[in-house]
Amino acid sequence: FKLKYNLQQATLENKDTIITFGGAFSNHIAATAYACKQSGFKSIGIIRGEKESALNTTLSNAQQNGMQLLFVDRAKYSKKNDADYILELQNQYPDAYIIPEGGDNALGQKGCEEILNEQTNSYASICCAVGTGTTFNGIAKSLTESQKLVGIHVLKYEAVSTHLNASINNEYHFGGYAKHTAELLEFKQWLEKEYQIPLDYVYTAKLFFAVFDLIRKNKFDSNEKLLIVHSGGLQGNVGYEKRYNLKPIRQVKDIQG
Repeated sequence: FKLKYNLQQATLENKDTIITFGGAFSNHIAATAYACKQSGFKSIGIIRGEKESALNTTLSNAQQNGMQLLFVDRAKYSKKNDADYILELQNQYPDAYIIPEGGDNALGQKGCEEILNEQTNSYASICCAVGTGTTFNGIAKSLTESQKLVGIHVLKYEAVSTHLNASINNEYHFGGYAKHTAELLEFKQWLEKEYQIPLDYVYTAKLFFAVFDLIRKNKFDSNEKLLIVHSGGLQGNVGYEKRYNLKPIRQVKDIQG
């Protein structure tokens, strides 16, 4: 969704390469590499972190799909939205089309407006994970008058919604981006076993935990229909498990409530 109109625009501008930004566990990096391979674009990912991060599944898959990875330190990465740095990249790669981190531009949001459609009109509440906010902002623009959107922020800092009928909950980050606790891991294992819905550690485990907890706290009407937007990220599970030496939990805590 985030890449649909960006790739169309790159084609209109006769660009042959896509440059974008992301961390070591970026779903956007993985998606961009795959989409570029399918669409005939070369791809370059500017990655926050060390080269050792390329050993994880997300980045190794991106490389297998033809993406060139350029690793930069946090100070350099923090310039990703600076006009001078973007101009420097454009001069260095004149045939490249640059997409912000997480696909977070007007065209990325336009694509995410298409996540909802006539088939989703019967859902009173829509729930999604929030990182850069691209998906959240796109969905917020396509709500019907009777719908509300609840975003679950996976980063530690406070985020605020500027949209009517849309709010962001900052209480379920579990320590920050790509962080976890035993409680979150137990929930992930329980839900996957109970419902056969695979989750990732960075986004969707936090999203589903939050929704189940909010239901338990009666934050939704008991008779309303909920739609949870699963944003993928499953390619990162193996790399994440290796990085944090995560092991299966034998006793799964039943939090069904």
